[in-house]
Amino acid sequence: MRGRTGLLSPGEFFWGTVVITLFVFSDLVDGNMARQLGRSSRWGAFLDSTLDRVADGAIFGGLTLWYAGRGDDNVLCAVTIFCLASGQVVSYTKARGESIGLPVNVNGLVERAERLVISLVACGFSGLHKFGVPHIEILLPIALWIVAVGSAVTLVQRVVTVRREAAEADAGERTVPQGGEAR
Repeated sequence: MRGRTGLLSPGEFFWGTVVITLFVFSDLVDGNMARQLGRSSRWGAFLDSTLDRVADGAIFGGLTLWYAGRGDDNVLCAVTIFCLASGQVVSYTKARGESIGLPVNVNGLVERAERLVISLVACGFSGLHKFGVPHIEILLPIALWIVAVGSAVTLVQRVVTVRREAAEADAGERTVPQGGEAR
């Protein structure tokens, strides 16, 4: 595939991981500093969560381009696309549930931090094959399958939680007026 940009899409997994990790850490430091200084805001929280989705897209989009460009592993290409999409949907389910007034009290199996750590560590180690480490590149496909399955489980956990919380909230809103029937 000609004209691939970035570091992950041409297969520079080690250096791509280093660069992405620097951006992830700067994002973590920025958010932590804002909270400690009392400068957090709704706009900052919105912007942070939006840019998190962009970072996820860069990671899994770059890996998707890598697998698509090789053309020899459509299954891993599809798994990587699922990792990208499920990361977006997992975050959306929580945000949407909270936006309709539900607490969405669930810690999913593979949330954003886990997705990042699993995928970036495996991606970085897989890149060591260019430095002569034999058979290390097998870590990335294993990690992608772990992220995909874990994300699917997390999505189910969140949907079930939102369903339960919504049913409880709806039941709590149904009151019985004096001498009347339930509304």
